[in-house]
Amino acid sequence: MNLDELRIQINEIDNKLLKLLNKRMEYVQEVGKLKQNDGSSIYRPEREQEIIQRLYSQNDGDLTIEAIEAIYMEIFAASRNLELPEKVAYLGPEGSYSHQVAESKFGAMSSYLPLNSIESVFRVLDNKEVKFGVVPIENNTDGAVGATLDCLSKYDSLIVAEVFMDIHHSFSTQAEDLKDIKRIYSHPQGYNQCKNFLEEHFLQDVEFIPTRSTSAAARKAKEDPNSAAICSHIAAKLYKLPIYFEKIEDNLANQTRFLILSDFKNQKSQNDKTSILAKVEDRPGSLVDFLKSFQDIGINLTKIESRPTKEKKFQSIFFIDFKGHIDNEEVKKLVKNSPNKIKWLGSYVNGEIDAI
Repeated sequence: MNLDELRIQINEIDNKLLKLLNKRMEYVQEVGKLKQNDGSSIYRPEREQEIIQRLYSQNDGDLTIEAIEAIYMEIFAASRNLELPEKVAYLGPEGSYSHQVAESKFGAMSSYLPLNSIESVFRVLDNKEVKFGVVPIENNTDGAVGATLDCLSKYDSLIVAEVFMDIHHSFSTQAEDLKDIKRIYSHPQGYNQCKNFLEEHFLQDVEFIPTRSTSAAARKAKEDPNSAAICSHIAAKLYKLPIYFEKIEDNLANQTRFLILSDFKNQKSQNDKTSILAKVEDRPGSLVDFLKSFQDIGINLTKIESRPTKEKKFQSIFFIDFKGHIDNEEVKKLVKNSPNKIKWLGSYVNGEIDAI
């Protein structure tokens, strides 16, 4: 077939897809009515993951699981907005990686509220000003985000999903030639993570102007034709700034884990993770005994992070992730029989790609 014939075939497929998507939305609206009648949650991460896994198991074409997930996340977001419009708060500003995560899960149709601090996200959730919040909790090179751990202890929002995002920096500029670039805008952390790239392209001696965020860097570079920004892909897109190079960071394995927060409890799935905060008894061996209780019951710990309680000198609270759902019998037994103070933070689908 020639080019015109191929395009005709693609148009015919698009027409069929549109009809099928509209039919899907009809069923979605009926589901929304049933959910509103019984008060159940519109957002069902475990159901969405079940659909993606089912489709991937039937896939016999070139689409990867990442591609299937990206396509269907937009379909899910459009579907949820038909059922009930969503408002999502995230750690801003616009164009931040938290913004990128929020859009990847809730789509372009949702209403977004960028906020200046992690605690602000928790606060608007607590006040019921938004339905969902998106915050970072840890980075594989920089470690845990202390502000998020502190807010999980202070507020009652629940973790309903987690997202692992590879953090890639883009080099964006309006300049046609790198020799025309006189200034580079970036958050200092982003700039320092791209030193090898800058040296390889003889840009290490170009004037560096620090900004509060990579999003602000993109905005500045848009206003300055003889400059460039080290920024996120979404920031470049937001300010319509051409991307000259992608994935310029020194460490291509740089990854951040984000939490999606809300006010409801997820139903069980086949691949759940649970997070708790535990304050152990103040006696010798109490932490060892507490951790051994997981082994005795057969629960697999995946993370433990200590954090000062700010109530008593040198006493810590422990953030713990483990496999399983709060409604599993062994988890119920652990929580019920533990002499330690435990705060359940949420049970949700394991978001690690190798766990799918």
